Amino acid sequence: MEIPFHKPYITDDEINAVTLCLRNGWLTMGPKTFEFEERVAKLVGAKYAVAVNSGTAALHLALCCAGLEVGDEVIIPAMTFAATSEVVRYFGAKPVLADIEPDTHLIDAKKISAKITPKTKAIIPVHYAGQPCDMDEIMRIAGENDLMVIEDAAHALPAWYNGRSIGSIGHITCFSFYATKTITTGEGGMAVTGNAEWAEKMRTLRLHGISKDAWKRYSKDGSWKYDVTMNGFKYNTTDIASAMGIAQLDKIDFMTAERRRVALRYTELFQDCPSLVPYTVKEGRESAWHLYPLKVNTEKSIVSRDLLYIKLKEERIMTSVHFIPLYHFSAYRNICGEPADYPVCESVFERTISLPLYPGMKDEEIEFVARTVIAICG
Repeated sequence: MEIPFHKPYITDDEINAVTLCLRNGWLTMGPKTFEFEERVAKLVGAKYAVAVNSGTAALHLALCCAGLEVGDEVIIPAMTFAATSEVVRYFGAKPVLADIEPDTHLIDAKKISAKITPKTKAIIPVHYAGQPCDMDEIMRIAGENDLMVIEDAAHALPAWYNGRSIGSIGHITCFSFYATKTITTGEGGMAVTGNAEWAEKMRTLRLHGISKDAWKRYSKDGSWKYDVTMNGFKYNTTDIASAMGIAQLDKIDFMTAERRRVALRYTELFQDCPSLVPYTVKEGRESAWHLYPLKVNTEKSIVSRDLLYIKLKEERIMTSVHFIPLYHFSAYRNICGEPADYPVCESVFERTISLPLYPGMKDEEIEFVARTVIAICG
């Protein structure tokens, strides 16, 4: 039996939607993109949504709205994908790392205040694995210090915190539709907000800074005349991607339920194994279950995380690690500190492996993965 790490849930719905888009002849950003934006905004309870070509682009545009400048600082978790940090450095600003919680792997809200300086401009909480961060505490800290909260929700569509949808809490929330994410457009992302001024700014910035509705210039309703109002970027998405995204949204409840089914079954199978630590979701939170991060109890297991990865691969079970802490990378080593500065993150990193998890995963496949992990760890 061979188990991939991820398998996108693509059916004839997506294929037909993309084919129809191709036949209609409008390929780049247009009506399907605006429909996709409306659908996502409604789903997460946001007033405005701005579709772009990646989650990274969404984060970059959100920081533009924060007015980030050279020398400013942005607080982020020590364990996250490089995109969360690199967008800060686009501005010549500094990512400031905060340690994480040992059970959820989320930024530890209790450690944020100590990281705030007069240069701090924003906080980017990352909803790791699909579980929301402690948003009440983060928004309280941000409010007391006049900071912007930009949620990195690349893993968290859909997810809920104390009954509120992720996308309706922070100042701007950024989603990813990369190939492995909870819904996919191949590549893509979206920023949502309740602020009309920020939404309009991001819409302008995503397409070279050209004036509103200039995307229509090749349609019967458009004109060749337009203005460039600010220095922008080439971040717009396409109607081809958006058509696929709409088809994915139509089945998002099913796909979310499927990922939850897999995750809960893993937890059930691992809960009595002393050599393993199942992932924890806190009370009042509902995870999108983008990942299932399993920790190896190094005091009980007969193998390390690295050896577990190798042995699972030998059994044709594909796994991954989320994430290598930022301070391990040569590009960040001189600005983010040393491993000793982030003891919880270091401990979590050394022990964590991400197991296969995707809609349509069969019960026998889940059990094969779990049995194999338990047998290897002893």
